Amino acid sequence: MGFSISKAYDLMAEGLNARALRQKLISSNIANIDTPFYKAKDIDFERALSLKAKKIFNEGEEGKLPLAKTNEAHLDAFSEEDSDKATIFFRDGHMVRNDGNTVDLDIETTEMSKNSIMFNALTAALKKDSALFKYVLDASAKV
Repeated sequence: MGFSISKAYDLMAEGLNARALRQKLISSNIANIDTPFYKAKDIDFERALSLKAKKIFNEGEEGKLPLAKTNEAHLDAFSEEDSDKATIFFRDGHMVRNDGNTVDLDIETTEMSKNSIMFNALTAALKKDSALFKYVLDASAKV
């Protein structure tokens, strides 16, 4: 890993990546609104971001009992923190149309609007964090 401004900056950048993936999924759902048997997809955003936060802030390893391996051929234990991939799932609870499609345009546009607001908020926070870092560098150069 290269130079990093702060751990919070890294977490916000990961949040932007997850929000961008969610935007793609919602756009895909809308694009397939007339596709028979298409199931609406979404991302478990909160879980993905909490796993990234634990990884970035080095949390979650205390209090865990390590797996004892008695043979070199044994597999390592799987941990949720090992997976850097977000969990994509099919949305349940939506009424299925006669053609088997579960995409609801009202839900998709609402989710897209919420996602855009959060994406813009994260972008603004990253800009503010970067501006503060730049200010500190400029002030220290004058000393």
